[in-house]
Amino acid sequence: MEISNSMLIRTERLDKIYPLGPATIKALDNVSLSVAKGEFLGLVGPSGSGKTTLLNIIGSLDSPSSGSALVLGNRIELLSHKESSRLRNDHIGFIFQTFNLLPVYTVYENVEFPLLLLGTPSAQRTKMVMQALEWVGLAGRAKSKPSQLSGGQSQRVAIARAIVKKPEIVLADEPTANLDAANSHNIMKTMVDLNKELKTTFIFATHDEKVISYLDRKVTLFDGQIEKDELREPAR
Repeated sequence: MEISNSMLIRTERLDKIYPLGPATIKALDNVSLSVAKGEFLGLVGPSGSGKTTLLNIIGSLDSPSSGSALVLGNRIELLSHKESSRLRNDHIGFIFQTFNLLPVYTVYENVEFPLLLLGTPSAQRTKMVMQALEWVGLAGRAKSKPSQLSGGQSQRVAIARAIVKKPEIVLADEPTANLDAANSHNIMKTMVDLNKELKTTFIFATHDEKVISYLDRKVTLFDGQIEKDELREPAR
C-alpha cells in the first residue's frame, strides 16, 4: 500500500472485534478512510458507533482485528509496542475530555512533559513550551497548578501539551464534553487557528454539535460503519 505526501492516514477494510463473554462485538466493520494533511475532520456518531475505536487505532493505542491502517507511513497492525509508542511520542498529539493534567505539576511542567520524553534540550524546551502557551493564551499562567485553573483553561493547557512538539496529527476525543458553550467555542476557535497556522491535521471523535459546526469534513459512523463522508462549510 502506498501513500502520497499529502495523505497522512489511510485505513482499508478495517475491522475491530472485542470479546464480550462468550460472544463478540464488532466495533468497526469494513472501514476505509483517507485523511490528508491539514484536514479539520470529525468522526461523528452516537455512543457505540465506533468513532473512539477508530481514533484509538489511528493513534496506535489499539490495533485492528483485520484490515490495514497506515499512519504516516507506518502499518499500525505491524508495529511493536515500542514502535507504537515512538510513533505517538514523535508525531501524534492527544486531547482528552478529562484533560488528564498532572495535578502536582505546574502548567509549564504539564506542557513540557512530551518534550522530556523526546529528549529535547532544556533551552529549546523553554522556548517551545512558552510558544505553545502563547498559542492558547495562557503564557501568564505558566506557574499555576491545574487546581487553580477553570475547566476552559485546563483544556487549553491540554491543547498546548498536545501541540507543543508540533505533531503532524492531533487526535481529540470529545474535547468539549466537560465545558460550557462559551468555553467550547473558545477551545474550538483556538484549534482552528492552530490548524491554519501549523497545518496540523485535527481529527475529532464527537457527537457535540458545537464541535461539528467547526468541521471542514464530517465522517458519520453508525454501528461500526461509515454511513456518510461529507465536506462542509464550517460556521466559523
